[in-house]
Amino acid sequence: MSDLHPRAEAAGLAREWQDAKGQAQCVSDDALTAILDRLDTDSGEVTFVSGEQGEGISLPDGWRDGPARLTPEGGDIQSITVRSGVLPGLAACGYHRLEQGDRTITVAVAPRHCPASPAGLHWGSAVQIPSLREGGGDYGDFASLALAARMLAEAGATALAISPVHALFPADGARFSPYAPSSRLFRNIWLAPAGEPVVDGPTLIDWPSAAPDRLRDLRLVYDRLTDADRVAFAAWRRDQGAPLEAQARFDAIHAHFHARDRAKGWRDWPSDFHDPTGAAVERFAEEHRDAITFYAFAQWWADRALGDASTAARQAGMAVGLITDLAIGVAADGADGWSRRDELLTNLSIGAPPDPLGPDGQNWGITALCPFALRRKAFEPFIHTLRAVFTHAGGVRIDHALGLCRLWVIPEGAAADQGAYLSMPFADMLRILRIEAQRANGGRGAIVIGEDLGTVPPGFRDTMAQVGMLGMRVLPFERDEQGAFTAPEQWDQQAIAMTATHDIPTVAGWWKSRDLEWRARIADRSVEQDDLAHRDEEKAALWDTIGGDEPLPDAPAAVVDAAVAAVARTPCPLAIVPLEDLLGLEEQPNLPGTIDEHPNWQRRLPDTLANALTSEAVGSRVALLNAR
Repeated sequence: MSDLHPRAEAAGLAREWQDAKGQAQCVSDDALTAILDRLDTDSGEVTFVSGEQGEGISLPDGWRDGPARLTPEGGDIQSITVRSGVLPGLAACGYHRLEQGDRTITVAVAPRHCPASPAGLHWGSAVQIPSLREGGGDYGDFASLALAARMLAEAGATALAISPVHALFPADGARFSPYAPSSRLFRNIWLAPAGEPVVDGPTLIDWPSAAPDRLRDLRLVYDRLTDADRVAFAAWRRDQGAPLEAQARFDAIHAHFHARDRAKGWRDWPSDFHDPTGAAVERFAEEHRDAITFYAFAQWWADRALGDASTAARQAGMAVGLITDLAIGVAADGADGWSRRDELLTNLSIGAPPDPLGPDGQNWGITALCPFALRRKAFEPFIHTLRAVFTHAGGVRIDHALGLCRLWVIPEGAAADQGAYLSMPFADMLRILRIEAQRANGGRGAIVIGEDLGTVPPGFRDTMAQVGMLGMRVLPFERDEQGAFTAPEQWDQQAIAMTATHDIPTVAGWWKSRDLEWRARIADRSVEQDDLAHRDEEKAALWDTIGGDEPLPDAPAAVVDAAVAAVARTPCPLAIVPLEDLLGLEEQPNLPGTIDEHPNWQRRLPDTLANALTSEAVGSRVALLNAR
C-alpha cells in the first residue's frame, strides 16, 4: 500500500474531492486500488501535442533544438526551427505533422474560440424525435424531423435541438435510451424513415414492437433500392471503411444471438465471438454477408435522412439549424465496447458521486473514452467521435461537459460511492473541440453548448466562456446564493436560456406537481404534505420573479406563458423552449433514476406539430419568442 497514493496521483485519480455542500471527501484506499487494477495507464510514446493559434507550443522531451520538418494539414513540407523545446507559433489551425530525425508527432493548433452564435437574440425549440406524429410509422423519425424543422423555421425558430441519435442496439427494442448507445460513431437506424405514416398511433411508443417493425420496413426499402441508390450506397460504404464494417458486423451478430439466446450484448455471445478479428467472426461475416450489408445500408439510409433534415432546417431559414447531442459515453457491451475496447475505460463505469439529490451517488451503467488510450492513439478516438456528432449539425450540445475535465469512475459491480474522479486531458480535448467545431457545418462552423448544470468545480464555467462554449441556464435552477430566483434580465450572456430540459419537469408539470406525484407513485406512497407545501412556496417565489403584477394563477397555462416570456427577456443569445413547454404539456420525456417505472423516451405528442402550431396558445408563445 506504500505506493498506492503516488500511483493514484500519477494516474490522475483524485483522493480528495468536494461535495455539493463544499465539504471535503476522501476516497478509500480500497476504492483507489480497485480502480487502479482496472486502469491501463500506459500512454505510450508521446505522439500528440496541442496549442493555441499563434502561440509557441512546448514539445515533449527528446525533441532537440534546431531544424525540423513541418507538414501543415493539406500543405507542403516546410522547414521550421525548434528553440528551447518550443515550436514557434503557427497561424494555420488544424492537425500538422512535425518530424525531426526519426521522430514524428501530430501538432494540433486550435482557434481561440468556438464559432459564435448568430448576431442578435434568437430562439429555438428542442424535440424528442420519436414523439413527433408527422411522417414515419409508430413514432417520429428523421423525415419527421425535417418536417418539424421546416415548420418551426417558418414560425421564426433559429435552431432545433435533438437528443442523441447515436447507434443503439437494433435487434433489442428494450434498449431505447439515447444516452446509453452502442456506438457514438454511427446513427440510430430506428430513426431511418421507412413505412407508412401512423398519425393516430398510441400515446406511448411500444419500442419492443415498434423497433422490429421498423427493421422490417427498412428491409423492404433495401430490397427495392434503385440501381442509382445501390451505387451511391456502395460508394458511401467504401468511404466509411473499417469502422462501418465493424458496426455492421456487430449489429448482425448481435441480432443473431439476441434472437437465439436473448443475448443482451457481446459479453453474452459465445466466447469465440468476443474477438472482432477472430476466426469465428470472420466465418460469420462470410456466411451472413447479406445481413451485414443490410445493417451497413441502414446506416447509410439513416445518415442520409439526418442530412436531409439538416438541409431542410437551413433552407427554411434556420441560422443555426439542428443542434445535435453528444452523450458522455457508451454501453460497455455495445459495438464500441466490442470493436474499440482498447479506447475505453474497460471494466469501469461512469456516474456521479453522492450529492443531496442522490445520496448514494449515481452509476450510469456506461463507460467512456480512456485518457491514456487517447494519448496512445493521438486522440483519434475523440476526433472521430466529434466528427460523427458534428456531421449535419449547426450546433452540438456536450452532455455532462464536465466529463471533458474529469470523470467519476466506478469499478464495474461496485456501488456508485466507491468511485473517484479521474482527470481527463482537458486542454487537449478543448482544443480539438474548437478545431472540429470550426470545420463543421460545411466549413461554416457550429456552436458548442456545454451542459454545465449542477455542481462544477471553480473556474470550469470561466474556462468554457473563454473558449466560446455556451453554458446552459434553466429557469428552475437560476437562483442567487440565498436560493431566490434570478430575474431573467440578469442571466448569464455566455449561455443558452431554457424553460426546462428533458430530465426535469415541464413548466406545467412542475406547477401541477406531476414530478412529486410520479416519485410518490414509484415509491408506492402518497405525496408528502411537506413536499406540496414546499412546492407552493417555490411556485410563489417563481411567480414573484416572472409573473409581473398578475395574481398567482391556478391553471398552468398562464405560468407557461410567463416562463416563455421570461427566457425571451434574458440576454442569452439563444433561448430554447422544448416542444413540451411550447405546447404546455405536463409530462416530461425522462425521469432520471428510473428505468421501467416511468415511460422514459416513450411519449408521443398529443397531436401533429402542424396542428399544434395553429392553436392560439402556442401562437402567442411563438409571438413572445419572435419579439426577441
